Amino acid sequence: MPFSSLVATREPRAAAEHRKHTAILFTMCLGVFLAQLDSTVVYLGVKDIGRDLGSSVSQMQWVLDSYNLAYATFLLTGGALGDLYGRARIFLVGIGLIVFGSLVCTLAPDATILIAGRAVTGLGAALQVPASLAILTVTYSDPTERGHSIGIWASCNGLAIATGPSLGGLLVDVAGWRSIFLLSVPVGMLALAMTLLRVPESKNPEGRHLDPVGQVLAIIALAALAFLTIEGPHWGWTDPTIVVLAGVAIAASALFLLAERGKPGALVPLDLFHNTPFNASLAIAGMMTFGMYAMLFLVPLYLQSIRSFSALAAGLALVPMSLVFTVVSQRSGPLTKRVGARAMMIGGMGLMGTGLLLLAAISAATSLWAIEAVLIVIGVGLGLNTGPVNAVAVANVPAARSGTASGLLNTTRMVGATLGIAVLGAIFAVYAATGTTEATITGLRLAWLGGAIVELAGAALALVFIRADSTEQPRN
Repeated sequence: MPFSSLVATREPRAAAEHRKHTAILFTMCLGVFLAQLDSTVVYLGVKDIGRDLGSSVSQMQWVLDSYNLAYATFLLTGGALGDLYGRARIFLVGIGLIVFGSLVCTLAPDATILIAGRAVTGLGAALQVPASLAILTVTYSDPTERGHSIGIWASCNGLAIATGPSLGGLLVDVAGWRSIFLLSVPVGMLALAMTLLRVPESKNPEGRHLDPVGQVLAIIALAALAFLTIEGPHWGWTDPTIVVLAGVAIAASALFLLAERGKPGALVPLDLFHNTPFNASLAIAGMMTFGMYAMLFLVPLYLQSIRSFSALAAGLALVPMSLVFTVVSQRSGPLTKRVGARAMMIGGMGLMGTGLLLLAAISAATSLWAIEAVLIVIGVGLGLNTGPVNAVAVANVPAARSGTASGLLNTTRMVGATLGIAVLGAIFAVYAATGTTEATITGLRLAWLGGAIVELAGAALALVFIRADSTEQPRN
């Protein structure tokens, strides 16, 4: 074949391959966008929901928490199911559950049905998020392209954070609270259609089987931990139920480790934890969300209770930070290739810690421009760290375990977020309960200081345990 003909043949093939990869990336981004949107859009509708359904404060808390609880407790199962039965198939099931759960929430006649719908939606997110990251990992064999795609995928979290609060407030004002749940339906339907048309199936079970004992023990341990961290600040840490839940979490965790040790086809192969960069990436992911989600919880409270912002205005105040996060995340792949994962993660966690330290110095009279500047610093830090921490985790396990690694990483993120909101929120609540502005600001400062300490500790962890080439480990 003449050289010119060979080149002409290769170029259309390369273009077709690029279009195929772009379609897959777009579809996976829809999935992670849906998961993050469902966790942010509902906050501004809680007041209207409680009034319309005649719900108690506790029921309204569970409208929020049932999603996070289902998400956290089933992430490990979602990753394993994708490895075993096909990542595209499990992604489809997850998106389908999100659409179904959103419709249940939209039509819910009472708080009980609404809470159940939120739990179904959280289950769908738990199935499709680890599958989406695993699909990207097997789609892009080149480390540079893989890092770039994961950075874009991660930036969709920022896009959802940017649009969720402001869009939720707008929808509540214009169309009522039910419209915030209906929003997920057309996005989910598009993701379903794109998956069926463009996403090839991939799986690598290597003789693995379902591990029902491990799955049940993992769900019990994580559910107990989530319940006690959510309810502990309200019921009191010495409440008999909280004490029992703590014992259940410890016992189930110990039994899980015993059950998984040396078991062929284990839900969580313990040999994964022999890899130091993988372990460090999990810890850093949890520390990142510990401070980040608590910040997202407390900054709107500061703006609304101290600065008298409306809910919509408070949501709009977070947009610059989220947009910066989105832009930086999209560049995190090439930046990681240039400076290395360690530098990116040290810089990202360091900037987040510095931003939280600066927030800990605010007062009732602090300029809004100064607050926005600090939030942008935090957004840059989050954008620098999110892509590399995902890339390090999936690059340091065998390809056949990429779904499991993704599930572990996202479980750690959700546990970190739950603990951050519970622990730092409890610190704030102790002082805010006095009802004075001075005490409320003191509570905010101490909470943000606690978050800063954890973020800076994460930067130190990256310095010690992450190598510059941690995203380019051999995959077997």
